[in-house]
Amino acid sequence: MNVETMTHSNTHLAKDPDWWRGAVIYQIYPRSFQDSNGDGIGDLAGIVRRLPHIASLGVDAVWISPFFTSPMKDFGYDVANYCDVDPMFGTLADFDAVIDTAHRLGLKVMIDLVLSHTSDQHPWFAESRANRDNARAGWYVWADAKPDGTPPNNWLSIFGGSAWHWDSRRQQYYMHNFLTSQPDLNFHEPAVQEALLDVARFWLKRGVDGFRLDTINFYTHDARLRDNPALAPKDRTAATAPDVNPYGHQRHVYDKNRPETIDFLRRLRAEMQPWNAAAVGEVGDEQRGLEILGEYTSGDDLMQMCYAFELLSGDRPDAARIADVMAKVAEVAADGWACWAYSNHDVQRHVSRWGLTGASARAFTTLMMCLRGSACIYQGEELGLPEADVAYQDLQDPYGIEFWPEFKGRDGCRTPMVWEMAERNGGFTSAESPWLPVFPGHLNHAAAQAEQDPDALIHHYRHAIALRRAQPALARGSLEEMVVNGDVLSFTRAHEGDRLRFAINLGAGTAEVAGMAGEGIDGVAPGTNITLGPWQHCLVRQGKRGGA
Repeated sequence: MNVETMTHSNTHLAKDPDWWRGAVIYQIYPRSFQDSNGDGIGDLAGIVRRLPHIASLGVDAVWISPFFTSPMKDFGYDVANYCDVDPMFGTLADFDAVIDTAHRLGLKVMIDLVLSHTSDQHPWFAESRANRDNARAGWYVWADAKPDGTPPNNWLSIFGGSAWHWDSRRQQYYMHNFLTSQPDLNFHEPAVQEALLDVARFWLKRGVDGFRLDTINFYTHDARLRDNPALAPKDRTAATAPDVNPYGHQRHVYDKNRPETIDFLRRLRAEMQPWNAAAVGEVGDEQRGLEILGEYTSGDDLMQMCYAFELLSGDRPDAARIADVMAKVAEVAADGWACWAYSNHDVQRHVSRWGLTGASARAFTTLMMCLRGSACIYQGEELGLPEADVAYQDLQDPYGIEFWPEFKGRDGCRTPMVWEMAERNGGFTSAESPWLPVFPGHLNHAAAQAEQDPDALIHHYRHAIALRRAQPALARGSLEEMVVNGDVLSFTRAHEGDRLRFAINLGAGTAEVAGMAGEGIDGVAPGTNITLGPWQHCLVRQGKRGGA
């Protein structure tokens, strides 16, 4: 396939193969975005209706979480048919309408491919588990029990317990990194890789502009099934799984993060290349996340972007923490490209997680748009939505149900968007009861009301995104000369002779900053010595602007 054979819907991609570099991507969780038919569940037609809202923010692309045929044990991340739309979300024609509308609005569309595992209701698995000698017998990770009947090794599931489940049909265990109903595909089987590349080809031909790759570092396992080594208690972290889950007690060197994954990523990139499509991979690893990010995005034959969990978990980062993360990226991913996010469908919303107020939320938004890398914002983030409080009886997430009450799962960040304060269910659905309750504390953040409030956070998001788009150095430049002075973080972004100096106060006190003389671009007035109030920033040009 070559560029000349592209469908009309994505010939626009040929104009800029690097459109992803520095792009701002808006994540849509379709179950909770907009319901169009009154069944209480968001759908593709609802996305079409609300795409103008997203376009108004000035973002470059949308990432749509899974909408494929699925039994919904993990809400679409358990795929039963990679090449069709689950009826609860609509039809392939509805997806085509999403593509066409988004492209008319200047938005690119990235879809969420879940390639590491399928649903146990996928026809591939039904055939694989039937016996040990069928055509797909080796498509999943099967292993015999130990002599005493216990699982083949010590690998653990992120959702709790062993990563192995006994299957009575084959009298073997199969591997599942997540739910028992999500068996892992065997990437050591060439036919599996080819089938998954066929999935990518299907959606590229349909007009998508790229992919978000779920759990990209989980694709390949150790073919020898060696035990993971233990971690000392002092080395355990909770970035990938909560503290109550023993998953963090191991160093995950054999069940994921295998070097063979690189070969598949090269094959996938080769399929994407003629379409100028881009991918962002989710790196789920609590020990080597940034290193893997660097490995998977280095050069021009692997993935364009990856994200780890440094800014998606934990307490609010201070200036020193941000500097440490950026320094680590420069060390292990200098030739790669990160995609930063504060919130998504898997973590507590950052307004609550970090205890942000209006001023601090604005400051962190500005910071994200000035960091090197691409940026991803999660639906409702632009409204300043806090984490919703979901009662146990209303929980849907199997992760939260398993570990309640110490870990309440992911439903609190997945409750429906609020569009109109006065409408039923905040304008999300006309149904009596949506799939998750609309959180009453969200109603006063509804989009329609925010548009009328000049102090609402949404206007700052538009301003910060527009600032990034107007300054190529912010979108694509290098990051240099990073300095931490108390709560103040400062650094230079440079691109083709253009040098921008940025300083931000990530604290509640005032701070003096030197060396900010130049042409003022944004924030407080520049000067040789300036005073930054709480959560204020200053951006100046200190070198001649080059070409865009």
